[in-house]
Amino acid sequence: MALFVVSRALGLVREMVIGAAFGTRAEYDAYLAAVRIPDLLFALMAGGALASAFIPTFAEYFAREDEEGGWRLASAVVNLVLVSLTVAAVLAWLAAPQIVALVLAPGFPPAQQSLAVSLMRTTLVAPVLFGASGVVMGILNARQHFFLPALAPSMLNLSLILATWLLAPHLGIRALALGYVAGAVLHLTVQLPGLPRVGARYRPVLTLADPGVREVLRLMAPRVLGLAVVHLNFLVNTNIASRLGEGAVSALNYAWLLMLLPQGVFALAVATAVFPTFADQAARGEQEAMRRTLATTLRMVFFLTVPAAVGLLLLRRPLVALLFERGAFRASSTEAVAWALAFYALGLVGHAGVEILARAFYALHDTWTPVRVGGLAMGLNVLLSLSLTAAFGRVGLPAHGGLALANSIATLLEMGGLLALLRPRLGGLEGWTVALSVGRSFLASAVMGGLLVLWQWALAGRTVWLVGGGGIALGAAGYLLAVIVMGAEEPRALWNALRAG
Repeated sequence: MALFVVSRALGLVREMVIGAAFGTRAEYDAYLAAVRIPDLLFALMAGGALASAFIPTFAEYFAREDEEGGWRLASAVVNLVLVSLTVAAVLAWLAAPQIVALVLAPGFPPAQQSLAVSLMRTTLVAPVLFGASGVVMGILNARQHFFLPALAPSMLNLSLILATWLLAPHLGIRALALGYVAGAVLHLTVQLPGLPRVGARYRPVLTLADPGVREVLRLMAPRVLGLAVVHLNFLVNTNIASRLGEGAVSALNYAWLLMLLPQGVFALAVATAVFPTFADQAARGEQEAMRRTLATTLRMVFFLTVPAAVGLLLLRRPLVALLFERGAFRASSTEAVAWALAFYALGLVGHAGVEILARAFYALHDTWTPVRVGGLAMGLNVLLSLSLTAAFGRVGLPAHGGLALANSIATLLEMGGLLALLRPRLGGLEGWTVALSVGRSFLASAVMGGLLVLWQWALAGRTVWLVGGGGIALGAAGYLLAVIVMGAEEPRALWNALRAG
């Protein structure tokens, strides 16, 4: 979690540096559209889909003390990933003009579309590197080694920061494309020293006949389908936002990343660390232990994300101004980003819950249930995106807020569906304990919210440093005091976990 905090902090610095250089200009819209395809290729072939299938299968070899079979599986998987991603990247490079014009950004003017094509072609080498890195990350996590995999995302952030500082004054937006590729190189190389530590052994094997490979592909197939649906939603959002005028794509991106900051620190970090434990407990048939681990994890994640969502909602304008409003990032950009953030914050708890619950299903070798639920949720997301964007526009509100609200509604419903379906699989989820914990978090967050409203009213017109920075400190202190008064167990449990770590 500490390294995820570092990574998210660097991600925030990255966006601050990029915001100062490019703001919400059309060229940054073009870059964001361009990297959708490289991100898609990595996610479908070597990202979360592969990890969710590879880690449980790889862990089973070691659970039955077949290390040689495990390393043969790992070698075959990394070779297949490299070949498939190389072929996909070449095809995407050839079809880049059509992809941009028809799928990604039909609303961009021709010059902006041409820029997006050029940037996309530059970045298409990155998915191949990220693919190899993703397999290495899965190997290390499965062997309970988390330091280097958690460090890897920081390398990408550092690369983009340095590219913006050093190259953007000379190369403009193309500096970000080069930084993205350099970040992929660093993402892989920083993890390689971890392989000898876990006894990794490479085999020059490329086969689909290996039983382990077939099991990975079997488990991976529904997850790929689910991720395809999720990324289809991202593509639809980019497509719609490209028609809403300059800056809409960028504003949604800044707001999305701000929402992901607490989600990554509190939910993604915990989900990544707890997934191998889920997988081991499931492989050993320890249902009660897995139920207890899941309930404790959910309580802790909700304890942290509920107040984070309230804080983002109430402090959105001073926070955005404090973090980004400098250089090319103007007051109009602040308003656009804050508007989207208000609606993304509503779904933070849902995003956190889905991260944990989906991994519990993957550990049980059930990748279809999260896909079905996610597919329904994302289908609803697309429909809501179209309808809410139009509705916001009709009443004179910034239409890109409808895209953010659609995402939050769909994600909260997705979390509810996963909870309902997982409960009978584990013989319950310690529901009353989790519900009481969440109830205390919401009540304490309401107290915190009241303090923040009074704080902003009392300091109206003061600097954003005082309103935003002071509001964060006041909100955190108020929430912590409230939950302690209510007798919540989570503060002590969190403190003990951090000390033990």
